[in-house]
Amino acid sequence: MAIKRMPIGIDDFAEIIVQDFYYVDKTGMIKELLENWGKVNLFTRPRRFGKSMNMSMLKYFFEIGTDKSLFDGLEISREKELCEEYMGQYPVISVSLKQVTGESFEEAKNSIVDIFTTKVRRFSFLLDSDRLAEEEKNDLQEMRNRKGNIGSFLYQLSCLLQKHYGKKVIILIDEYDAPLQRAYENGYYDEMVKLIRQIFGYALKSNDALFFGVLTGCMRVSKESIFSDLNNPKIYTLLDDQCDERFGFTDSEVRELLDYLGLSEYYEITRDWYDGYRIGQRNIYCPWDVINYCDRLLNNTNKTPKNYWANVSENGIIKEFAEMADTQTREEIAELIRGGSVRKKLEEELTYKDMTSNIDNVWSVLFTAGYLTQRGFYDDDSYDLCIPNCEVKNLFIKKIDEWFAEKVTGDEDGLAEFFAAFASGDAVGVEDCLNYLLGESISYLDGGNYADKETFYHGILIGMLNTRKGWEIRSNREAGKGRADITAYNLRTKEAYVVEVKYSKDEDDLDFDAQQALEQIDSQMYDKYFSSRKPKSITHYGAAFCKKLCRVVSG
Repeated sequence: MAIKRMPIGIDDFAEIIVQDFYYVDKTGMIKELLENWGKVNLFTRPRRFGKSMNMSMLKYFFEIGTDKSLFDGLEISREKELCEEYMGQYPVISVSLKQVTGESFEEAKNSIVDIFTTKVRRFSFLLDSDRLAEEEKNDLQEMRNRKGNIGSFLYQLSCLLQKHYGKKVIILIDEYDAPLQRAYENGYYDEMVKLIRQIFGYALKSNDALFFGVLTGCMRVSKESIFSDLNNPKIYTLLDDQCDERFGFTDSEVRELLDYLGLSEYYEITRDWYDGYRIGQRNIYCPWDVINYCDRLLNNTNKTPKNYWANVSENGIIKEFAEMADTQTREEIAELIRGGSVRKKLEEELTYKDMTSNIDNVWSVLFTAGYLTQRGFYDDDSYDLCIPNCEVKNLFIKKIDEWFAEKVTGDEDGLAEFFAAFASGDAVGVEDCLNYLLGESISYLDGGNYADKETFYHGILIGMLNTRKGWEIRSNREAGKGRADITAYNLRTKEAYVVEVKYSKDEDDLDFDAQQALEQIDSQMYDKYFSSRKPKSITHYGAAFCKKLCRVVSG
């Protein structure tokens, strides 16, 4: 019997069920939602945690005319009375704002009009309804033709659906905050806030046609800016216990999936790379990661885990965090990357304008967006924050390295001093420049293996040297009896340089390791790399690094 396929990139519930993709059953959310009643419900989760899938599942469950067989054998099907009362009993308006785009407010507004108009046209059968007056049908026709007040589209449509069916309406809005993020990035945030507030005010507050509404998003944007016109929406955040297992995969669900696929031997590596998110009282895996990695395990000979979630998220916030960080914060970042935690208070209600207004808010954004998770809380509402797993740790390291490389290459004065010392064979000058730059960095290299550490410092030097025009820089090229770490050649002066890099276990070993690096250049005869060029001179540098310190010797 063939195993079910992984539903990569599919967030339509019916498609997954009908096409027999593997589905991790989250239909128990329906019962929780109804039992913990809220007129308006907001779920905040990081990107790729199954928000769109769950919204699709809710739509298919409640919508009039649904195929009830879609839910056969699923958890909710055991709730017979609930299914009889609610399944297929309500008109549903379901929209997603994740695709709203635009470099100006008008472009973004038109994008929202496109989305809403498409939904209105889905209900064109209302034009033939015996229960609607001609005026109401004219209103519907106006909306179909992109006319009228876009802020009231959802409200008007819900009123028409209620009158036609004689039942109140469910409104589902997926990724409600996506237009706000785009607006913040492109400079029309205040205008977009006003529009979104109007849409929500009409559709979700002053709306007698509303049965209940559900919204999802990444951030719980401040009530003062978006939800000021709503009466106490019920909000489910990463810190809440209710529905804590309904977005993302639990450990038992991942074990069951791996067992089904015959991949149980990969459980620990899957856990280390993609688990670690603490939502409410549960440890949760990122579902996007697990599904993609399982597909890789099934279809590739290379079973090495990859960054999946990290490659589809907006990751610039980490570099911005590093740029804002003072000395204490840099040490805290280093502690996180080494596997430790930091104690911070979290501000859950932020506007996009507030996100990077101060370093405390950035901690909260990193938590809300899924870059950090919590491992415990205190009476003063502070939390122990940590990096959830290997995937996110690698992302932090990559972005911190990029930030440091940009910082180094952007320091023109510092680089001028470095090159003057490097070109003249001034080991002390090279060492002073490197120590200054390292002092401005984030030292996270207390853990890990020596090869990784050497690679980091090797990369720093390569990045600095590559900024020099008229120089030819090569890395790890075969030379003499081995491979030279770095070779540099000044095309104008015909002078050559060989650099060997070491990482020292302890600061006391720096002198010895730097000298060993210098001797390795001679013993391995790396100078032969330049034999064909016959340079005027060849300078050797042995460089040893330990955390934020270095020692450089020349010969």
